[in-house]
Amino acid sequence: MSKSKDKTKRKKLLSFGRDFNPDQKVILRDYLAIERTRLANERTLLSYIRSSLYLLLGSIAFYQLKEFSNFDYLALTALIFCVIFFVIGVYRFVLLKRSLKRLYYNSEEKEAN
Repeated sequence: MSKSKDKTKRKKLLSFGRDFNPDQKVILRDYLAIERTRLANERTLLSYIRSSLYLLLGSIAFYQLKEFSNFDYLALTALIFCVIFFVIGVYRFVLLKRSLKRLYYNSEEKEAN
């Protein structure tokens, strides 16, 4: 791999956003709307992860209560919901990220060619 390819790969990895070029057909308002959607998507993923971690902590706490044997079922239910929340959050994040790529980023590459 050449040094220039390695540098561009590193630059893409470390960049958080995309630079707006005013000569594109996409206007600034549309670009900013797409960036807000992308950031909201990331924030929603973090919210799903936070909720699943809370459920995981709750299920661990319920398992620690030895005096109440009925809480074992509640702990198992919280653990199952923890996994479900995490999977749904990641699935929704990937789905929206793919649709944004397909709608905007691919059209941006076509305009550049």
